[in-house]
Amino acid sequence: MTIPIAIAPRPARPALKSLPITYLATVFVVLVCVSLMSAEVWRSWNARNIELHETEIATSNLARALSQHADDTIKEADTVLVGLVERLEVDGAGSASLERLHKLLIQHIAELSQLNDLSIYDETGLWLANARNGPIQVVNNADRQYFRYHRSHPGRGPYIGPPVRSRSTGAWIVTVSRRFNHADGSFAGLVLGTINIDYFKKYYDSFDIGRAGSIFLSLNDGTMLVRRPMMDDTIGKNLSNYPIYRDYASRSAVGTAIMKSGQDGVERLIAYRHLEQYPLFVTVARSKDEVLAEWRADSYLHLFGAMLLTLALGLLGWRLIHQIRLRLLAESDLLCVQESLRTLNRHLEQLALQDSLTGLANRRQFDHALRDEFSRAMRTENSLALVMIDVDYFKQYNDIYGHLAGDECLRQISEIVKASKNRPGDLAARYGGEELVVLLPDTNLAGAVAVAEKIRVAICNLHIEHPCSNVGLVTISAGVDAFVPVRDGNIPFELIQAADRALYAAKSAGRNRVCSSADPH
Repeated sequence: MTIPIAIAPRPARPALKSLPITYLATVFVVLVCVSLMSAEVWRSWNARNIELHETEIATSNLARALSQHADDTIKEADTVLVGLVERLEVDGAGSASLERLHKLLIQHIAELSQLNDLSIYDETGLWLANARNGPIQVVNNADRQYFRYHRSHPGRGPYIGPPVRSRSTGAWIVTVSRRFNHADGSFAGLVLGTINIDYFKKYYDSFDIGRAGSIFLSLNDGTMLVRRPMMDDTIGKNLSNYPIYRDYASRSAVGTAIMKSGQDGVERLIAYRHLEQYPLFVTVARSKDEVLAEWRADSYLHLFGAMLLTLALGLLGWRLIHQIRLRLLAESDLLCVQESLRTLNRHLEQLALQDSLTGLANRRQFDHALRDEFSRAMRTENSLALVMIDVDYFKQYNDIYGHLAGDECLRQISEIVKASKNRPGDLAARYGGEELVVLLPDTNLAGAVAVAEKIRVAICNLHIEHPCSNVGLVTISAGVDAFVPVRDGNIPFELIQAADRALYAAKSAGRNRVCSSADPH
């Protein structure tokens, strides 16, 4: 008999087709994400170290440049003092000698922009001569530290004293002085050069060191001369208890450090350097957070990209919809950005051609107009004229009344200049600082001089008080030139250069006048 054998049914095979794809996709996503994040962490940390290293080099280089600038600035003043000492000890301090020295002091002040004043004091501290016009005031500076130093020290070298306020201008100044002697070697007095601290401030403000960065110029004993940002209560402050001075600058000539400030808690990267020729040192500090801000933003951006990639790998099934959605959002954002850019460009076009303070055309529009009018005058063989205007003693006006009053003064003058335009082709522009220009197509030299003189008189009639002016009012000097351009023979710069020379002649002749290129200089 045949015994039937029961054969168990084969179990159904699982659907293996989708399992490997899911598994491999999961493994791929994990490997890619781990690799991506590991590479990003390494790249980010390496970029951070590079950023700090490059900033350390840049800060050290900046400290080197600032120390060289301070060295050169003081050296120029000290060189003048050396010459004055030699003249005084050879020629004496008689009235004839002092008269010659007075003229020499004025010449040096005109040549060296950093100098606030040059003075000669006798052995009692009285002024013998200075670099200012007019009678010498009866001022005794025997109480000043530099005077006491030279009176008690026979050394002939320069002395750089702590910052003081000028008794003539009230401004903070740095003093550089040298002693001169009688024939028997006894103390005869001193020569003094003063450097306006604002000179250093303007130079230091030209560097981008961030909002929390700072620059110090200090004496080797820790007395601060100049600080950026500038605060009056820090001038003359002693830094001897600061870690950067106590632990670093007082012990080595040059170096860098990273430390946290005890005043504001900001961690800074600091570079310092002593001057080569004079007892001062420069310190440059950069906020570590500001230095790493760009690196931090870059790291966030890359991390965000890695997270997006991880999300995309986890949502493979929704990839197409996600891409379509991203594309629509991107197109919408692009349209918004394009519209914003169009609006911004329209606004920038207006700003790019107008000076925001005076309302006149700016330098860019003037340069374009000069080229166009120069070419047109060359084609039509007509005369093109230029009036260059400079406000007399404008720096002193700012020093006395402040920059807000200076801006208002410049706006009033600009309104007069703007009103001088009588034709659509005329252009009034701000050339730079307190310099204004008027471009006059189809105008000869006599006509341009008449326009300039009309502007000069109208500005005088504003009766803006100015105690430093020769007439007690704000005035202008103007230089005028006009010619018919010749093809391949003239360039626009020649017109500017000639008008500028005439302006210089007007200032040299006493200011508050109009000079043309045809006037004898």
